Amino acid sequence: MLYHFLYPLATDFHIFNVFKYLTFRTIYAVITALVVSFLLGPWVIRRLQAIQVTQVIRTDGPESHLKKQGTPTMGGVLILAATVIPTLLWADLTNRYIWITLAIIVGYGLIGFLDDYKKVVEKNPKGLSPRQKTFWQVLLGLMAGAVLYATPGFSTELTIPFFKNLRPDLGMVYIPFVMLVIFGASSAVNLTDGLDGLAIGPVAINAGTYMLLAYIAGNAKLSQYLQVPLVPGAGELSILCGAMAGAGLGFLWYNAYPAEVFMGDVGSLPLGGALGTFAVITKQEILLVIVGGIFVVEALSVIFQVGSYKYRGKRIFRMAPIHHHFELKGVAEPKIIVRFWVITIILALFAISTLKIR
Repeated sequence: MLYHFLYPLATDFHIFNVFKYLTFRTIYAVITALVVSFLLGPWVIRRLQAIQVTQVIRTDGPESHLKKQGTPTMGGVLILAATVIPTLLWADLTNRYIWITLAIIVGYGLIGFLDDYKKVVEKNPKGLSPRQKTFWQVLLGLMAGAVLYATPGFSTELTIPFFKNLRPDLGMVYIPFVMLVIFGASSAVNLTDGLDGLAIGPVAINAGTYMLLAYIAGNAKLSQYLQVPLVPGAGELSILCGAMAGAGLGFLWYNAYPAEVFMGDVGSLPLGGALGTFAVITKQEILLVIVGGIFVVEALSVIFQVGSYKYRGKRIFRMAPIHHHFELKGVAEPKIIVRFWVITIILALFAISTLKIR
């Protein structure tokens, strides 16, 4: 909204000309997200405590987690507010990609909210059934894919890292492919959210990485120089990526070990869905496997654990997801968290380097 109100004034007041620059608006989207987090964070935590929206700890998990019983949860509402508000303030709201991503964030946020509400408030340990959650996640993903497919000029080709001329065109198959990317990313982040700050750190790093990739995808000169697909209008998405990175850092202020609040599904589902949407719109879908490598490993550890136990009657890990395996092996929780952050930074840098390794 600030963009639409203030940029037109540039014809009379030159100072407002800065609002046309993506870099300026992205920086202030990050700052705004941090300000929103710091202003609303204490109030949100107090409200969650007051209405007794607190985490119920699994008794079959690591014993060290039992002390977290009673910690407020559903703090993901703070992340959503700190992401959406700056985006509405600083982004060009005529941009289709902004609204597609916001729709995924809000839609997946509602799914997570209902699941958390049933578990925490209604004391239904099952929450939404897996079938219900999957149905709505898949439906929203398919809708996003259909809108992108119908967008004039939007390519259905895939960009394969390390190969500049290998770009298979999926055609209409691109719609379910988009759904798989968004749904898969959402589920993977949800599985990773098990330790204090473990999920939100890599989410912020991933969002920051796609902030750069979105800027490149929307810039004709940079995309041509780096030989990546040009997606006109995708640059505006860097503002939303920046807002999400700022919101993640702001939430980490309260979620760092020992956590004052947990994000819950209302946070993890939409954050993962947003990362998947960033990847699709910037035409860097496959690169998400590298950037979000921590999330991929966490998801695969669950898949392999379940498959091995079902067909072999044996477990591969002491407990899945894999971060619990390391806990049960005696690695301190803060060390696991920080090491996962370090690995994510390394993967992000490697992913960015692939733009030149072709």
